[in-house]
Amino acid sequence: MEDNNNKIFLVGNPNVGKSVIFNHLTGRYATVSNYPGTTVEVSKGKISRGGIEKHVIDTPGINSLFPTSEDELVTRNILLDAPPSDVILVADAKNLQRALYILLQLSLFDHRVVLILNMMDEAAEKGISINIKKLASATGIQVLPTIATKGKGLKPLLYNTFTAHTPACSFDIPETLKEPYQKVLALLPENLPHRRYIALAVLYGDRTIASYLRSHLDSSTLEALEAIFDEYKGTRATLNTLSLALTRAASEIAAETLERLTRTTGLTFSDRLSALLMHPLWGIPFAGMALLALYYFVGVLGAGYAVDLLETSIFNHHISPWIIQFTDRLLPFPHKHLIEDGVVSTAYVLLKGSLSDVQIIYLTVHDFFVGEYGVVTMALAYSFAIILPIVFFFFIAFGILEDSGYMPRLAVMVDKLFKFMGLNGKAVLPMVLGLGCDTMATITTRILDTKKEKIIATLLLALAVPCSAQLGVIFAMLSSLPILATVIWIMVVITVLFGVGYLTSILIPGGQQVFILEIPPLRVPHVKNIFMKTFIRLEWYLKEAVPLFILGTIILFMMDRTGVLEVYHRAASPLISGFLGLPEKAADSFLVGFLRRDYGAAGLYALQKAGLMNTAQTLVSITTITLFVPCIANFFIIIKERGLKTALGITLFIIPFSFLIGGLLNTFLKLTGLL
Repeated sequence: MEDNNNKIFLVGNPNVGKSVIFNHLTGRYATVSNYPGTTVEVSKGKISRGGIEKHVIDTPGINSLFPTSEDELVTRNILLDAPPSDVILVADAKNLQRALYILLQLSLFDHRVVLILNMMDEAAEKGISINIKKLASATGIQVLPTIATKGKGLKPLLYNTFTAHTPACSFDIPETLKEPYQKVLALLPENLPHRRYIALAVLYGDRTIASYLRSHLDSSTLEALEAIFDEYKGTRATLNTLSLALTRAASEIAAETLERLTRTTGLTFSDRLSALLMHPLWGIPFAGMALLALYYFVGVLGAGYAVDLLETSIFNHHISPWIIQFTDRLLPFPHKHLIEDGVVSTAYVLLKGSLSDVQIIYLTVHDFFVGEYGVVTMALAYSFAIILPIVFFFFIAFGILEDSGYMPRLAVMVDKLFKFMGLNGKAVLPMVLGLGCDTMATITTRILDTKKEKIIATLLLALAVPCSAQLGVIFAMLSSLPILATVIWIMVVITVLFGVGYLTSILIPGGQQVFILEIPPLRVPHVKNIFMKTFIRLEWYLKEAVPLFILGTIILFMMDRTGVLEVYHRAASPLISGFLGLPEKAADSFLVGFLRRDYGAAGLYALQKAGLMNTAQTLVSITTITLFVPCIANFFIIIKERGLKTALGITLFIIPFSFLIGGLLNTFLKLTGLL
């Protein structure tokens, strides 16, 4: 077992400021990684004050320690696997009872706890006053009021001068559970960590603790617990009675410590705006403005100007030429003039037989670094010159939407619509951000609660949500077509999105998670907090994603050298020109479309500009490339997030499906003569 004696765990409901406090404590010494066996992110960092160093772990936001979602399961497992440690429970001072609900569950563990009452300024604005001394007395732990966004009240945490105690508060075990609860306790060894929680978890019917029990108990004890487990196994009555007991106890403590609660005579401007943002009708214009701003900030400024600056000015004019010069010095080659713009010229093909082994090695090394599938010209240029500026702007936009409190309101507004696809309102974030970059949007599917929802969202992102770079080229192509073509394209894509989502929600086993979402107050985001979050996430990107791009490019280089890509080209040409009715050269666009989506669309755009495709062919090509398999970067991220089996399944479905829709559209246009 990992030594946790020097660890501090941050625990709390979603949107209570845990991440802000974590950033204050750890600064730039933070890392983000997945909890083993899951896609849930856990932030880790260090705090060193007065010669004492401790590790700080920011756990996912929870509403209960009896888990109903992957986030809650991860947080519970972290606390369950740790020996008695310090836990900082972060509470929203405006919603004290919700935090006390978690504190009462923490009292079942052997951990020491300190309670942070965050957002005290917002509580005061709402007329809420909490008696800190009474709260500390009622809970038996230290209580610290803070305003984390302004750094107020954090000194005890920053200098390790807080005092954590085992909570003295408790709740009454329901009468129907007292006898079996005592039976389970009697079976559990006295030295078993967190035995009171384990006893209730058995009655609650929590199968997720099975591995923990097997590693700590003998077979006879396990058999006895199994009998009790099967008798109760999380029945609705057990769940409800336990929740009611916790809620009642939390309410009593809150009532004792809330000294004053004044109510305003009318709605504030913030209240009215919040209601408008969530309204199913009036919220649509606000959503449109938010999405438009997001598109221009991430898609135009990030994917447009920033990418052009880095790709053209830095990589093409400085880095690639420097690599070529370095290769020249490494392997002197008398026929350097045969290489033009990173592509071997026709003269080389004619002279190939006369080149020496050293010269052939030079060409191989040259192409490996700065060739068509070079590590520098593709992998690093793609990672740093194209994706990095996009994700930088994306993370800033995400931070603004996150800290302002708008995302939960947008999720509420579209929840009913997304339920048709087997998703809930939380899925709006990945879908919207997919219009900027599908690769990063696939990562954000982690916020969804169930594996089923994550698979559906990942599939729909890969299938029917074009990234900003591809979307820009598509809009350029549509601009020269009749308005009817644009209407048909939108209708086909939306029909596919909802149709595939609906069918997938039926085919994939598992139910929908109940949509419970905390609505935080609207706030003006703090620049420091947003940039701190952004740079922590960028560090993750550089460590986790960039190596995947390099690996993928090396594989493509080897496929190119062995002729596998050429075989693909010859095999795809009949399908492209026959079933889709497109020029044979369009096969090249679908080949490079897997490498970079915007390159695929750009190839089709070049055919259109050259007059090689008519209106109907252009619409068919746009529709097919929109629904075509995602780029290789997204493919590798899907592997990382969902596993190789799921990634291959999604890819093997999308390739024939996109051609099927394109072919059916081609047939429809020919029969109707609409275009």
